[in-house]
Amino acid sequence: MEFSCKDFKVGKCEGEKIVDGEVMPLVLLPPEPNKRDLESLLSALRNNKDWFEQMIIKNSAVLLRDFDVNNAVDFNDIVETCGWEDIRYVGPAPRTQIHKRIWTANEGPLSEFIYYHHEMVLIKECPKKVILFCEIPPPQGGETPFVPSFKVTEKMLKEFPEEVKEMEEKGLKYSFTARSTQNDTSSMRGRGWEDAFGTSDREEAERRANALGMDMEWLPNGGVKTILGPRPLTRVFEGRKGRRMWFNTLVGMYGKELSSATFADGTEIPRHVVERCGEIIEEESIQFKWQKGDVVFLDNLALLHGRRPSLPPRKVLVATCK
Repeated sequence: MEFSCKDFKVGKCEGEKIVDGEVMPLVLLPPEPNKRDLESLLSALRNNKDWFEQMIIKNSAVLLRDFDVNNAVDFNDIVETCGWEDIRYVGPAPRTQIHKRIWTANEGPLSEFIYYHHEMVLIKECPKKVILFCEIPPPQGGETPFVPSFKVTEKMLKEFPEEVKEMEEKGLKYSFTARSTQNDTSSMRGRGWEDAFGTSDREEAERRANALGMDMEWLPNGGVKTILGPRPLTRVFEGRKGRRMWFNTLVGMYGKELSSATFADGTEIPRHVVERCGEIIEEESIQFKWQKGDVVFLDNLALLHGRRPSLPPRKVLVATCK
């Protein structure tokens, strides 16, 4: 589907790339200076729902820029206008609900890099779309880089065909430890298990974890270790040109203090393979500078995303959708 919509004008942004013939991100601007207001944007989204969703799938990332989007209420109006069903975040990042479907992004220290990931990649049902809104752009750094997942698979198959084959055949197993019941915003992965599973009852938490495809081991300090596996290395999703997505969190969880990633049988994956994979992911990354009012729609089935370290203040909000 080619770009054709009278309600938006195509723009450009610093850092965009052409990947497999498509620009990432596709930048959409007001068609005229007097169409910057929120109601004009909501009307444009209402009138072009199917087309807009196809643009997200075709280009993997769509950036709305130069519209008057000022706060969480405005952002929520955009999300609800698109009409996609909400999906509750499950994961280690500490987050706070701001307004209806809108949450803070990871509240961990801005000085730390949040590694590239598909949102909720290890959960049975993950979001198809991750939507981010910049209320306060950082004075330096703080970009949200993203990576076309299929490009990682292509390079890994070229450089490590036997290792990729073994990971595909055996599958992967992950573990993650939540140290306590309470959220710890001094850590990027400081979400307590009570918040993560929405209950303080251990039996109920176990039921909810099992429904999400996790096993749990309770620790003497009140924390919990979650175990997930086997999980696939790559996946192919409908409508995305048959691309084989690097749909895992191998690099992000491998050999960390609170997490691990191994073959599903528990044997170790060679470190040099994981380290080179991390280099490939960085080589394929795309990033743009946040501007106030930016709203970016990411195809979570096609893109890994992360967060660069930044100076404060930085306020980016998020919604996740089925």
